[in-house]
Amino acid sequence: MAGRNQGCWDRWYQLAQKRLPVLRWLPRYSLQSLQLDIIAGFTVGLTVVPQALAYAEVAGLPMQYGLYSSFMGCFIYCLLGTAKDVTLGPTAIMSLLVSSYAFHDPAYAVLLTFLSGCIQLIMGLLHLGFLLDFISYPVIRGFTSAAAVTIGFNQVKALLGLQNIPRQFFLQVYYTFSRIGETRTATNEKPHPQGVPDGKVICQDQPAYCLDNSNRLLGFHILQLETRNAVVVLFAGLVAYSFQVTGSQPFTLTGTIPQGLPPFQPPPFSKVTPNETVHFGEMVQAMGAGLAVVPLMGLLETVAIAKAFASQNNYQIDPDQELLAMGVTNLFGSFVSSYPVTGSFGRTAVNAQTGVCSPAGGLITGALVLLSLAFLTSLFYYIPKAALAAVIICAVAPMFDARIFRTLWQVKRLDLVPLCVTFLLCFWEMQYGIVAGVLVSTILLLYPIARPQIKVSAHETILLQPSSGLYFPAIEFLCDTVHKQALSVSPLRTVILDCTHVSNIDYTVVMGLSELLQQLRRRRISLIFINVQAHVLQVLLAADLEGFCNVSSLEDAGKSCEEPHTANEALFEGSDSILPTSGIIQ
Repeated sequence: MAGRNQGCWDRWYQLAQKRLPVLRWLPRYSLQSLQLDIIAGFTVGLTVVPQALAYAEVAGLPMQYGLYSSFMGCFIYCLLGTAKDVTLGPTAIMSLLVSSYAFHDPAYAVLLTFLSGCIQLIMGLLHLGFLLDFISYPVIRGFTSAAAVTIGFNQVKALLGLQNIPRQFFLQVYYTFSRIGETRTATNEKPHPQGVPDGKVICQDQPAYCLDNSNRLLGFHILQLETRNAVVVLFAGLVAYSFQVTGSQPFTLTGTIPQGLPPFQPPPFSKVTPNETVHFGEMVQAMGAGLAVVPLMGLLETVAIAKAFASQNNYQIDPDQELLAMGVTNLFGSFVSSYPVTGSFGRTAVNAQTGVCSPAGGLITGALVLLSLAFLTSLFYYIPKAALAAVIICAVAPMFDARIFRTLWQVKRLDLVPLCVTFLLCFWEMQYGIVAGVLVSTILLLYPIARPQIKVSAHETILLQPSSGLYFPAIEFLCDTVHKQALSVSPLRTVILDCTHVSNIDYTVVMGLSELLQQLRRRRISLIFINVQAHVLQVLLAADLEGFCNVSSLEDAGKSCEEPHTANEALFEGSDSILPTSGIIQ
């Protein structure tokens, strides 16, 4: 009895370790690991605070919502995450998507967080992470490159001090250039914000970050750039404060940010406006495609980052558990007014480079964000918006990958099609670019299935060898090819179908082969199958095809062709019935 209880306890503990990865690393946690995690968590915290303020601006939300979105992922991922380096929080891409689907309204943004968390949680429980594999690399690079251009150009108006610029990309480009003469400068009535030099200072070393091929040196550059954000924002705030003291303020400032922690409350399932009440169904309908795009892109970004750093640092992750961690983070985050979060490449790289040993480093980062909300928001008033714009531009600059166009041109030019389709349409609407890119990639994936290459050799017999599997979209193409080859020669010859590469067939294929056999029999042409794999042969035999002939090799097929003509006549005699409906297809 004791042994049985111990075995039951062990199974439950293994299950708990699978769903709570903290139970794996916590028993062997050491004081040295704690010291390194504190350093890493503090460094990431210095990075996340200015970025959170800047990303809230990208999302079109009040800046406190960037901070509200920056701490829950730190605590949840410590318990549920399987990658020691990953940090969850607001990112440039997710902020851009929130801007598109939440309509710059906090109520929509928080509800989108809740629904995204539910979808991600369900995907993790049902092990649906494989769906992300259908988003090809060219589509991902096209989307991220377009997002980098969109987000970066969106900050130009803050750097130039322009007001009332539309957020739609093409209108934004037009009005920015048409009103560039309104740029605030030192000679204007309202001097130009000095954030432009800040942007130049931060970005001077950015090309080294983009082009460096050494992982260690790349991490060092990222660490420099990310921590420099905090220094520049602090310096810009001190300069702005000094102008405020003297009674002259040339900067456009961040302004008042409410102090204190967000209330813990359910997400809004309706929205009351002065004229009407927007119900839950109407809010969901308004968000539309965002309910698919936001959770999928969040999962894609997080899993891709986790896999990359797990490979670099020699440890394993569980993709389905990562989906659960993401889902729970967004689900609980919606109760503290967070907008959707995902893994951040920049902050994850900082975390790894500073030597983090476990996800516990996120506890320090989360605590630092909470302290900022509780005590430091009054100081954020003096941060120039141009400084935050420079932070955003430097964060998204590495996302634009110009080399991918040349690489695909050299490797496989056909992959440029989904890349360019995604890249161009994302400037119109993000969801259109992603959906169009996935559709184009799917067409390129399915076309070889529907039109497989068929090698044809015509000598004493006609040998046809499909180069890939045989599925229902390809059966008409195969039948047309057989007819064309069999009827184009005189005298008529036996047709041999080499099924070496046919690893699976379905009922539609069986029906098509049945019709093909009967059509050839009417013209007194033999169709012989060779090299049929065992499970495929089992399906064909179960279908009881009229006139089906299978041999093991090409030599045996040649011998069958040399049999007397009377044997062939005997073969062709009989009924012309089609495939019996009672045939069993396994």
